[in-house]
This record gives sequence, C-alpha cells and structure tokens, in this order.
Amino acid sequence: MSLLLHISDTHFGTELPEVVEALLRLENREAFDAVLWSGDITQRATAAEFAAARHFADRLRCRVQRAIPGNHDIPLFNLLARATQPYGEFCRAFGPALETEYCAPDAMVVMLNTTRPWRHRDGEVSAAQIEDTAARLASASPEQLRVVVVHQPVGVLVQSDEHNLLHGHEAAVRAWHAAGADLVLGGHIHLPYVVELRIEGGDSRLWAVQAGTAVSRRRRSGLPNSVNVIRYQAARHDRHCTVERWDFLDGEFRQVASTRLALRQ
Repeated sequence: MSLLLHISDTHFGTELPEVVEALLRLENREAFDAVLWSGDITQRATAAEFAAARHFADRLRCRVQRAIPGNHDIPLFNLLARATQPYGEFCRAFGPALETEYCAPDAMVVMLNTTRPWRHRDGEVSAAQIEDTAARLASASPEQLRVVVVHQPVGVLVQSDEHNLLHGHEAAVRAWHAAGADLVLGGHIHLPYVVELRIEGGDSRLWAVQAGTAVSRRRRSGLPNSVNVIRYQAARHDRHCTVERWDFLDGEFRQVASTRLALRQ
C-alpha cells in the first residue's frame, strides 16, 4: 500500500507556527511513503524562507520527499537573481533537480517544474515535458498508481479560477490520460478539491487533486489550512484510491473528507 502526503503553498515567511507544529504531529503519526510538495514553498524566495522550509522538511519523519518550485519560489523583487539564478535558493534548499520522480512497486510519481522565470504567476507545460511525462507514465506497471505533480491547476471548479489554469493543460491532460495517468496533483489557488477531468470520446477517470495552503496565513476565503493524504492499494482489478482532506481545526489537523476515486483498469 502507498501512503502519500500532498502539501502545497506552505509560503514559508508567512507560516503560522501552531499550524506548522500540528502538521509535524500529523506527519509523525503516520508512516508516509513519500511527501510531495507541489510548489510555492516560500513567499518571496529568500534564503531565510528557504532555510525555514528546509528546517521543517528535516523535522518530518518521512525521508522520501519530492519538491517542485512554484511561482513564489522565484525572486520577485530581486531582478538580478530572477534573471541569472531564478532557482538558486530552491536548489540550495531542496537539491539541484527542478524535476524529479518517485517510484515504488505500487506508485509512480512524476514531478514537473511548471514555473517560468519570465512569468509572474502563470505556469506552463511544454510539448517536451508533456511527451517525456507520457513516456514515463506509459512505462508504469499495471499495479502502480500513476501520478503527475504540477504547481498550477489543470482543472478548476469555478470560472473565476480559469485564468490560473496551467498553460498547455489541455494537451497535457489528453496525452497523460492516453498514457495511463490516474491523478494530477496541484496547488497555487489555495483551494482544496477533487474533480474528474473530462476526456472527449473516452472513459476519463483522470482526476485533478488540488491542495489548499498547508501552513500559511494566506488562506483563501476563510478556508482553514489543509493537506491531502492519498491511500492506494495496488490491485489489477477494482483499481481505486482514496483522497483524504485534512484541515487544521481546533489546534490539530483533522480528517474532514474522504473521496474514493475509481481508476481505470
């Protein structure tokens, strides 16, 4: 069984200490196989903020962690750093790889960098990224849960969020669905939800799983801080996984929702 913790938009520099400690307690209680960070780790991409994020990561019980940058992890006001070393602090804190992968007998997770230094907020996935990710997904075994992690969403619930959609998401969703993807994880808009991505002319069963803001005071519309827990038991028949939403309530992270997702056979 795979047990994955999906956290996003921690925005260190705006973190709430009591929420940080509560998330550590949740993570330390569970035997997570991997922790997946879907970007916006910091607020302004400073060395101090990345040091705080690294300190938090080092306190997690799970040693297997994969992280991608978000748009906030590129310097905004330091134009020289943005032009010459846009990912310098990210790499010093989380290693040189801007894209990475997590593989286990029952899970394959592909982590993509969808930020671009010349963009302030919007994200983009290139044709090369789409093709390479599809090839990796297609190589997965039937038992593996196939997951792609990006920062910006590939599916939204409300029209007002459509401008935040990942540029290139339509082509990406089609290609990744054809290659067997099960879930696309994201963040960026601080709104937790699960939505089925409709694929024209076929059985979709490809799900966008969005995370809220994990520990930052930059919450959306009064929503609490939240993280996602993904549970998957490898099976050739009756493939499904469960996405749990855990909210910070009354001083602790508590499970408030559990969604059973049917996956393609």
